[in-house]
Amino acid sequence: MSSSVRKIVLAYSGGLDTSVILKWLQETYSAEIVTFTADLGQGEELEPARKKAEGMGVKEIFVDDLREEFVRDFVFPMFRANALYEGTYLLGTSIARPLIAKRQIEIAEATGADAVAHGATGKGNDQIRFELGYYALKPDIKVIAPWREWDLNSRTKLLQYAEERQIPIAKDKRGEAPYSTDANLLHISYEGKALEDPWVEADADMYTRSTAPEDAPDQAEYVEIDFIKGDPVAVNGQKLSPAALLTKLNELGGRHGIGRADIVENRFVGMKSRGIYETPGGTVLFVARRGLETLVLDRGAMHLKDELSPRYAEIVYNGFWFSPERRMLQAAIDESQKKMDGVVRLKLFKGLASVVGRKSPNSLYDASYATFEADTVYNQKDAEGFIKLNALRLRIAAFQDRKR
Repeated sequence: MSSSVRKIVLAYSGGLDTSVILKWLQETYSAEIVTFTADLGQGEELEPARKKAEGMGVKEIFVDDLREEFVRDFVFPMFRANALYEGTYLLGTSIARPLIAKRQIEIAEATGADAVAHGATGKGNDQIRFELGYYALKPDIKVIAPWREWDLNSRTKLLQYAEERQIPIAKDKRGEAPYSTDANLLHISYEGKALEDPWVEADADMYTRSTAPEDAPDQAEYVEIDFIKGDPVAVNGQKLSPAALLTKLNELGGRHGIGRADIVENRFVGMKSRGIYETPGGTVLFVARRGLETLVLDRGAMHLKDELSPRYAEIVYNGFWFSPERRMLQAAIDESQKKMDGVVRLKLFKGLASVVGRKSPNSLYDASYATFEADTVYNQKDAEGFIKLNALRLRIAAFQDRKR
């Protein structure tokens, strides 16, 4: 192994698993290690990861703030598609992986590394998302997945390995964590261990990004979101960068208990798993975008987009962000968003975000046609022929049934 790889770029969080991986790579491959830590808005201090890598002898350390790129180039395009995996999951973990993979490959090329490594397990989706991204961007890259190679297959073995090699361990890591988490600016997820029984409700104190709906304010709060070409650009009249805007919506949605989801989902590798997600700002944004689309999109375009959205969500969930089919779908979806300018007003209250107003300079809603009052633009008699033509196939079938 040691002769086949010279330099490895490791996706490094500074936690127990990736710190053990760092040392294991050094010992197993005798290669130079470059660490890469991404700030995607997970809310953790990242400088300790830098210092920990330095303490383990790493010379090239990258700690990159990718929050704006994450929201602008990954979250917003996905949200234009109204992507919901299996009708419930807003893909918060899924959409972060291609950006991490992209940056790892960029660092590998900049530093002359011939391999990349990640800390995803061999049972989950993330290994697929990372590696499909790597291969799409650099098809000849060597990929190292320690969880598929080593024999450190338990928490006890990881801790023993870390202690033997004097790898610093946080005190709370010495015991068994009740669940695993993954966080970024879009969401935080919880899965495994204490959550593996789908009949058992999660502890109320698990949630970190949202107030429990029953404890949320008794007074509703109204918020207005401005959109240009399908992307949000302002909250309550204040223009914000993509990352700042999502941060603001997280604050508003979290305060009112919005965005919790307890899901049993189908992993790409074939098994079902239970995940609990908090996506407060994303949920508010999803509802708002849909409200504006009902005003602006033509019926045929809107219904076709509704057919494409589940396929798009599956592509992202399964790790094919850099695939030609995702780019094809993105082009069609972005075409539908060219006139998606306007403002949506929502009411946030006790876990719900409800659209209560929407307006657009490109609105297809015309009160002179829609009114139930007397009008001069719609001849109601025209509906008779329209109905009979649409009923023709039903009538023919009914006549045939009578003959039997």
